[in-house]
Amino acid sequence: MFETLNHIDHQFFILVNSGLQNSFFDLICPLLRNQKIWYPFYAILLFILYKKHKKETLWIALGALVLITISDQLSANLIKNIAQRLRPCNDISLQNQIHLLVNCGSGYSFISSHATNHFAIAVFLIGFFNEQKKWFLPLAIFWASSIAFSQVYVGVHFPLDVICGAILGSLLGYFAQFIINKIIIKSV
Repeated sequence: MFETLNHIDHQFFILVNSGLQNSFFDLICPLLRNQKIWYPFYAILLFILYKKHKKETLWIALGALVLITISDQLSANLIKNIAQRLRPCNDISLQNQIHLLVNCGSGYSFISSHATNHFAIAVFLIGFFNEQKKWFLPLAIFWASSIAFSQVYVGVHFPLDVICGAILGSLLGYFAQFIINKIIIKSV
């Protein structure tokens, strides 16, 4: 079963990484991995949160910082060191098939910290945009999904790495949003 799943994962990786190769994705996907690109987006969201929540914004921001710390430590240090799955760009069996657009890195692949962290923050923030969910929910999921897709497209993660990262991040984001929104903010 594991071999079959691994084979399917490799095939989807090749489909995304090489089969979807085009000049637009070659330009945009490496940019989406750059954290400096994210800062303006998150600054705008923080401003919108402040306009809506005023004094609770500090709790939301602190919750986001704790969430990202936990999310990143779980994905980057705990899970990756337990799974020890090679990145596609370090996998010898894919060496002649890979379209690598960024530095491969020496770390492990499973799970994607980018996917985990961005889905965590996206789901976390969705809970604070109740009235704006019509536009914010699809935007947040699109943003996190674009970053996750980019990890596969540039050649540093397999699809299951980002799918599992998205699931873990979403669960962490929902749990953190619940704690901040329902317990801390409601009691203040």
